[in-house]
Amino acid sequence: MAPTTSPPGDAAGLGKARAAAFVLPALVLIGVFLVFPALWTIYLGLTDYRLTGLAAADPQVVGLDNYTDALTDPRFLTSLWLTVAYVGGSAVIGQAGLGFTLAWILRGRTGPVRRAVEGVVLLSWILPSTVVGFLWFALLDRDDGTLNALLHTPGLAWLLDHPLLSIIVFNVWRGTAFSMMLYSAALENVPPSHLETARLAGAGVPQQLRDVVLPLIRRHVLTNLLLISLWTFNDFTPFVLTGGGPEGRSEILPVYVYNIALKGGELGAGAAVSFLILLINLIFALAYLRLLRGRRKSLTGPPA
Repeated sequence: MAPTTSPPGDAAGLGKARAAAFVLPALVLIGVFLVFPALWTIYLGLTDYRLTGLAAADPQVVGLDNYTDALTDPRFLTSLWLTVAYVGGSAVIGQAGLGFTLAWILRGRTGPVRRAVEGVVLLSWILPSTVVGFLWFALLDRDDGTLNALLHTPGLAWLLDHPLLSIIVFNVWRGTAFSMMLYSAALENVPPSHLETARLAGAGVPQQLRDVVLPLIRRHVLTNLLLISLWTFNDFTPFVLTGGGPEGRSEILPVYVYNIALKGGELGAGAAVSFLILLINLIFALAYLRLLRGRRKSLTGPPA
């Protein structure tokens, strides 16, 4: 008797069922830890929910009042500007620039010097944020700070006189490792023959970077800028150093949300600002995808 075989349709259905069984746990986790909190945040942003008082027991829907209040609040607009300056100074200019510089200098090098530099840079990245924050607080302290002792400037209050600059330098030191590693991997894919040809043609280092290196690693540059910009935009670590002060001069948006939602108890207003931050992050991501799509079109060229 010939063996019986299942119809192709049954086999395909069984394969889809197995695939769904493997994907289902991941979908459940995404729904519980991402989708539901996002929907709950959107709902809270439409209410006057507070930590205490009558609004905590019986929150009322206020529509878009929280959003209009935030967009017309000078404190929010100041925090937004400080966040843009913080991201631009520490991520776009500091981390990306210093990370590429280190990767370019260390390319093709071996030995203890490279391992020591990479170890020091990576150590600043892998240490817990709270530990690093308190270490920098001790470094920049006005009375017993290490930096004042080294510079012989006793009493200079870095965190009070230059709060935004302090957290920018701190974030550059902390986050440069990721850019350095990504650019190091990208530079390994640049053919040495291209650089040698450019050098023999009389091109200096700036011309080599502009005409040879950057066009080949543009996708890596865009990916790095997107990731470090998003991470920096949502970074809460500066709160350990300055708490958003003095007088709000370092109150970036994550710290602003903490102050109004937890310290002020206005969870509804805090949720609305959080949703606005999400929209800004989406704009960053869409801009990156647009640039990447344009890069792919330039590589493929016009259709024949």
